[in-house]
Amino acid sequence: MEFSKEELTEAKRQIDSTLHKLEETVKTLRAKENPERFKSQITLAERRIHAFKIAARLIEQESASL
Repeated sequence: MEFSKEELTEAKRQIDSTLHKLEETVKTLRAKENPERFKSQITLAERRIHAFKIAARLIEQESASL
């Protein structure tokens, strides 16, 4: 599937925004009084962060080849 440079740029911008929000969510959950209560939410957010970082890197590589 082919994407334009503009589509890739916008996708990367959206991923970066979501990444920032997820990272802030993890910080907030870890700062709670009893962070162990939020272990599953923290794990889920961290896994999503990892997946979004992979996606962002792939978009960067694809953009560089255009």
